[in-house]
Amino acid sequence: MNIAQGGDCIRVQWTGAWLPRCRSLPRHDMGHRVLNGLPNHQVVCPSWSRVDGHELWLSECHRIGFSPEARLYEQGTRTSQDAADQLGCDVAHIAKSIVFVGEEGAVVVIASGANRVDRKRKLKRALGYKPGMATPEYVLESTGYQIGGVPPFGHTRDVSVLMDEDLMQYETIWGAGGTAQTVFPISPAELLEISGAALADVRQ
Repeated sequence: MNIAQGGDCIRVQWTGAWLPRCRSLPRHDMGHRVLNGLPNHQVVCPSWSRVDGHELWLSECHRIGFSPEARLYEQGTRTSQDAADQLGCDVAHIAKSIVFVGEEGAVVVIASGANRVDRKRKLKRALGYKPGMATPEYVLESTGYQIGGVPPFGHTRDVSVLMDEDLMQYETIWGAGGTAQTVFPISPAELLEISGAALADVRQ
């Protein structure tokens, strides 16, 4: 790992990213580009407790051969509107991952941030049954991630995935990267392929 210093930032060459100075840097063993410099000094050097979920997701990405260009926001992107505000995009471009209780495991619905998911009618039609509401404990146990940071793929257990057809109209969409502080860009077509999702009308 080579580190170049300049001004108030340091550059980690195996990520290609400029990070503010801090007492320690997160370790990554994959050699992928992990953090991108953002305008207005939005990149921060995180503590380990903050990036545990992100590290887990990065390892899952590495396993499937996907190299994300993740962005880290100190203020967090727990809601779709939070993410849209910090990214400077429309909330409809946020691909939020909502977890439901299925008959044979969790059901993850990747929905546009502008849409509410119709669980009682449209999910029932798509799945053949009405899924249940998930508790935070169920979400963590079933996906490996906490609510607010659930990614659209890279879960630690097998899940069923549905993707909101409304997302297909955009060039780039943004999903959570394992924590409420991390997001990443991806095209709808690539997200559909990598997640193995079934495209569906889920909007209420």
